[in-house]
Amino acid sequence: MSKHQVPNKLSQLAFEFFYWFSRFEFCLKENGYLKSEKAGDRAEPGWGAFVGAFAQKYELCAIACELLAAPPDRQVVGANKSLDWRPLRFDSCGSDLEKVVLSVKTVRNNLFHGGKHGAAGWDDPQRTHSLITLSYKVLENLVELADFRADYERRY
Repeated sequence: MSKHQVPNKLSQLAFEFFYWFSRFEFCLKENGYLKSEKAGDRAEPGWGAFVGAFAQKYELCAIACELLAAPPDRQVVGANKSLDWRPLRFDSCGSDLEKVVLSVKTVRNNLFHGGKHGAAGWDDPQRTHSLITLSYKVLENLVELADFRADYERRY
């Protein structure tokens, strides 16, 4: 779907999701969940550290179950450098929280990095709307889990 075909409502929803996703990553860094704690390394959000800290406490909500029941596909390199799409797999995930985080991050990556042609569902505005909405609501749930509300909504 080209830009002029994207409904305004979907464009606004995507913007809101990007905004709140980036705020969540700010919260991760602000609260010490870093990809690396080594002095001099880039300050990157530590999703793995977050999952490690909260996996035992996390309980799947109905929204997360809905996202996991119909997760996004992931773009992969195919034969002869072609770009293909494969169902998101959770084989390496050790917890429900890790599955949910992987799903939300994949929705963000698929939106941000483009390349939706040929992907079942990404040319379907209703499916895209659903994935973004579910992912946003899951982020809200994670904000509550980690008690990030003050940082998440802080003005800067």
